[in-house]
Amino acid sequence: MTAVDDSHLPAWIQRDDGGRLVADGVLLESIAREFGTPAYVYSRRAIEQTFAAFVAALVGRDALLCYAVKANSSLAVLDLFRRMGAGFDIVSGGELERVLFTGAAADRIVFSGVGKSTVEIGRALQAGVRCFNVESEAELERIDRVAGDLGRRAPVSIRVNPDVDAATHPYISTGLKRNKFGIAHDRALAAYRRAAQLPNLSVQGIDCHIGSQITEVAPFLAALDKVLELVDQLADDGIALSHLDLGGGLGIRYVDENPPSPRTLMDAIFDRLDRWRPGGPPPVLFEFGRALVGNAGVLLTRIEYLKSNGEHNFAVVDAAMTELLRPTLYEAWHEVVPVQRSTAVPTHYDIVGPVCESGDWLARGRLLAVEAGDLLAVLSAGAYAAQMASNYNTRPLVPELMISDGQAVQIRPRQSLTEIFATERML
Repeated sequence: MTAVDDSHLPAWIQRDDGGRLVADGVLLESIAREFGTPAYVYSRRAIEQTFAAFVAALVGRDALLCYAVKANSSLAVLDLFRRMGAGFDIVSGGELERVLFTGAAADRIVFSGVGKSTVEIGRALQAGVRCFNVESEAELERIDRVAGDLGRRAPVSIRVNPDVDAATHPYISTGLKRNKFGIAHDRALAAYRRAAQLPNLSVQGIDCHIGSQITEVAPFLAALDKVLELVDQLADDGIALSHLDLGGGLGIRYVDENPPSPRTLMDAIFDRLDRWRPGGPPPVLFEFGRALVGNAGVLLTRIEYLKSNGEHNFAVVDAAMTELLRPTLYEAWHEVVPVQRSTAVPTHYDIVGPVCESGDWLARGRLLAVEAGDLLAVLSAGAYAAQMASNYNTRPLVPELMISDGQAVQIRPRQSLTEIFATERML
């Protein structure tokens, strides 16, 4: 491994002859000078190209490709997906309002999540969402009551937990019995029978999502087999479903992962579906998030200090767990590269932030040739970065930029302390 390893750079970032990183024609150093650091930088072109690859893999299929809003809920990102014709998968009332704010049609929104409140359900019914992905028997009863109070019939799909191991980090695994998500496969038939009896529900489909950052096809197919087995049982019971929702969870490359391409995954899924129902399956919904935006973003951060305690060397940067929680939360790996090549002596550093927590780190043991004041790019920060940010230690939220047509456009400015204090009151 060399001190500057560019092998993991996404296609939209390259190093010029002067050793500087250029993102879609824009120098990252110039973005840092204009907007300061830390800052998130996204590529519109990368998002569009990735979405287009999924669309191409679904040509000729009756499918709706939904974007999982929780991955990156910035309004500019949501609006971009709306323009490209995506549907949306939401998990809160706040996400519903974000999507509607962009002008997206409510009938292209599916509402997932384990803890939908009465208020959230009512608002979604009034807006006219396409379907509720129901995650418990108690939720079925609640949706029925709310729909009845509003004089409506609520479209529902039951999220089935197939007890399939997605072979991913336990914090982002959702398809095992010990996970809080969905209704266990062996209880699903009874849940569907109950849903069919409730007067204010319209049973529409079946939903399955087994986790995130899945890098193999096999778990998807194992879950699909469980779903199709249940669909056949429901048909025998007189409950016909009008759609299949197969979720998302396809991973990206952070370090050495090799996830299947959209076409490889879709070919495998539809080969199984076509063998199950030769005349063609019912409409299929997908809900991808990280796979669409994860590698379309970076976090820019500047080195404040270099220090050593004799055993460890530290690069103390101005970004922190408040801007990128994944390493602290999951011990996740994010590649870190200098924005400008340096003649400094290559040294192994733990890259840490200024937050007063030992868990505040972005990367460990990275070989870097850097000096204090140098700018770093933390890769794969397009998903679950800005959306997990916080004001801990009274740190303002940092700006988000999107490179579009050769320009860095600020899609969210840096938060001021005045804005933070404005929401608080003293006795």
